[in-house]
Amino acid sequence: MTTCTFSITAEKPEHRAKIESLLDEVFGLSRTVKTSYRLREGETPVEGLSLVAIEPGHRVVGAISFWHVFVGEVGFPALLLGPLAVAPERQGTGIGRALMKLGLDRARAQGAKLVILVGDEPYYGRVGFRKTPEDHLILPGPVDPNRLLHLELEEGALNKAKGLVLPPRRMAQRGRA
Repeated sequence: MTTCTFSITAEKPEHRAKIESLLDEVFGLSRTVKTSYRLREGETPVEGLSLVAIEPGHRVVGAISFWHVFVGEVGFPALLLGPLAVAPERQGTGIGRALMKLGLDRARAQGAKLVILVGDEPYYGRVGFRKTPEDHLILPGPVDPNRLLHLELEEGALNKAKGLVLPPRRMAQRGRA
């Protein structure tokens, strides 16, 4: 196992270009057409939950963000985790897990009850994410149901959140309809 030294800090405006380069490297340029990206379009990440992992020399080697979403007719508030990216040559060194743990701890401290994401259960399961029951949560676009995961930060939160997942701007439009 390769080890590396890094620190985690809140994302700052000067990190943005480096994060975008990292995301392009890890996910490719077509990443923005994915359903999870479409949920984030035009939205702002949750204050205090966008984090970066930085190596000595100020190199960004990891990044994570969380976004507000609402679920179902009642508009149950949840968070969408993502993207989470780690530089390819630093994967397997604990950066991703450290970013998730700190982000989830901060989300819990902010009162979040439910976090959802689209990703691989074997990876995200290490911090407690589980496959969401089929047809429980519906994203506004194609998603492999085996990759739709959730983590309850409050027991029973998933039972309160059933239906279509929408970003704040779409939820506000629905309220005006």
